[in-house]
Amino acid sequence: MSHAFLRRADQAVIASLTAIAIVGAIVWWVRAGGMRGELVDIDSAAPLDYRFLVNVNEAEWPELAQLPDIGPTLAKRIVEARAAGGEFRTVEDLRRVDGIGPRRLEGMRRYLAPLPDDGQVAGKIQQKEGDADSRG
Repeated sequence: MSHAFLRRADQAVIASLTAIAIVGAIVWWVRAGGMRGELVDIDSAAPLDYRFLVNVNEAEWPELAQLPDIGPTLAKRIVEARAAGGEFRTVEDLRRVDGIGPRRLEGMRRYLAPLPDDGQVAGKIQQKEGDADSRG
């Protein structure tokens, strides 16, 4: 003779409670949208604002070649012009490089780091002159 774990009355109560729970879950699911497939709005991190800036007075040609509309050839010309004519004091000084016109200069302007103002440049010149006097 086998003894049941639960009596018939207990089994009926558990089955009834399970059926009520399933019906309740289905009612909740239908009221919550069911199969409409709406996406859940999840907060996301704010996009990072980053900038790629190039200092034309210190950058070597591989870094300059990454600027828009500047390839390796023009980047090497910028480095050569800087070596021959000294640092660029303004962004417009880049026009002395063969191949850089107004349109190309405007395209790369937002990627150029600010150039030093006249006071900073004069300070560099005075410092170099002072170094020469101390050696002499």
